[in-house]
Amino acid sequence: MALYLLYESASGYALFLAHGLDEIGQNTEAVRNSVSDLNRFGKVVQLTAFHPFESALDALNQCNAVSEGIMTDELRSFLELNLPKVKEGKKTKFRLGITDTKIGSHIHEATKIPCESGDFIHELLRGVRLHFDRFLKDLKPGDLEKAQLGLGHSYSRAKVKFNVNHVDNMVIQAIFLLDTLDKDINSFSMRVREWYSWHFPELVKIVSDNYLYAKVAKYIEDKSKLSDDSIPGLTDVVGDEDRAKEIVDAAKASMGQDLSPVDLINVHQFAQRVMDLSDYRRKLYDYLVAKMSDIAPNLASLIGEVVGARLISHAGSLTNLAKCPSSTLQILGAEKALFRALKTRGNTPKYGLIFHSSFIGRASANNKGRMARFLANKCSIASRIDCFADSGTTVFGEKLRAQVEERLDFYDKGVAPRKNIDVMKDAIENAQNKGAEMEIEEVPTEASGKKSKKKKSKAAAAENGEPMAEDNPTAVSNDEALEDSKSEKKKKKEKRRMDQELEQQEGQNALQNGTDKKKKKKSKNEDGGELQSADDGKRKKKKSRSEDAD
Repeated sequence: MALYLLYESASGYALFLAHGLDEIGQNTEAVRNSVSDLNRFGKVVQLTAFHPFESALDALNQCNAVSEGIMTDELRSFLELNLPKVKEGKKTKFRLGITDTKIGSHIHEATKIPCESGDFIHELLRGVRLHFDRFLKDLKPGDLEKAQLGLGHSYSRAKVKFNVNHVDNMVIQAIFLLDTLDKDINSFSMRVREWYSWHFPELVKIVSDNYLYAKVAKYIEDKSKLSDDSIPGLTDVVGDEDRAKEIVDAAKASMGQDLSPVDLINVHQFAQRVMDLSDYRRKLYDYLVAKMSDIAPNLASLIGEVVGARLISHAGSLTNLAKCPSSTLQILGAEKALFRALKTRGNTPKYGLIFHSSFIGRASANNKGRMARFLANKCSIASRIDCFADSGTTVFGEKLRAQVEERLDFYDKGVAPRKNIDVMKDAIENAQNKGAEMEIEEVPTEASGKKSKKKKSKAAAAENGEPMAEDNPTAVSNDEALEDSKSEKKKKKEKRRMDQELEQQEGQNALQNGTDKKKKKKSKNEDGGELQSADDGKRKKKKSRSEDAD
């Protein structure tokens, strides 16, 4: 049985025929030893066909298709043209050796060509790759390396651009940094408390918040300088006058030791750093909320920005999270407990990262597992909508959140929830209505611009003393604004046409009247001449008769 080898190079597709395999046997070690020697390998493997790529863009498209396991039309025509034809109902007398099994299965489904892959085929293709420039005689030295370098750069650039377009990487980095900042700020705040407590130990019981403690420690510095005059400043820092008085009274009777000015300066600087970190953490949280509203608005409105971002970061991307079934999403983050339970044959965990959602905490102890399963189901729906929807909207997330609330009421009070089909129908209608409203809102802005231009022109006309025409009021609400604007435009166009037609008719009538008058005058003149000539003729006849009578 003949064995063909398909090799996808940077310059094109190549098809090789491997014959005489009985001499070396189908042994991987024997093939590995014979690959390095071109004389031995060239006797076994020979080039039968080569299809070069048309351009660098074509090479990039072919490379992307091969990496995804897709057979392009060019590859299909190349194989069908150079391989023996496959007859239905009969065994084929050849095989096609390929590197990737994904594209092999696609080739077999589309063309019924038997494909084969394995260590033996990989060693043969390794030899082809090693001596490929020797098989193609028309290639100049360095052409293949340039093609490989260019294709490698373009392929990597395309992958990086594809990765950048998925902005969920920013969410993953932000949530990692947010968790790290929480740990660092907590440990640094404890260090500030411990450090400043040597000087003012009573302040720990009065001020419990870490950020506020660092702020107060920075303001006080030396407790011996506190007096009743510093109560207004402490009130501004703490926000409570009674607490400020309590701090001043505690400072007067404090048991702490005195610190040197250098130590107080270090405590002051460290407290300032903790405050700066807390402020940056707050800004980073706002950034995360804004990113989640753009990337996964439905997931964020359903389960919250922080929990949704943790789910995305644990899954690796929003696409990976959308591909996860709800059972996987339910225990996402509890993999160690799951495998420990499988090893010891104990109870598997009921929830992972979604435990941090408020819905799980609000559910009773008996219903936490049910609530986690239901919430994971809704989170998988929301993530798929966010990943594959064309436009972002929070309608589906709000409806899914309402369903979870109804399920909580069902577990607590027994109130029957709505069906998922009805809820999704309402969500789709609301999403469509919102999209229509967004489109309509864009049109009145343009109309308002035109109105402002008209007002300016009217004002200019009034200044010049020209007469102003009254405008008809137009409706602004939704579809009526469009209809009224269109009807007004049509009416104005019709008025203009009517005025133009009237002017043309009046001009034509004036011309006709002028020509008719001229014709009448001419006709009158001609009639007068004819009458005069007739009278003259009569007179001549009378004269001639009178002369004959004489």
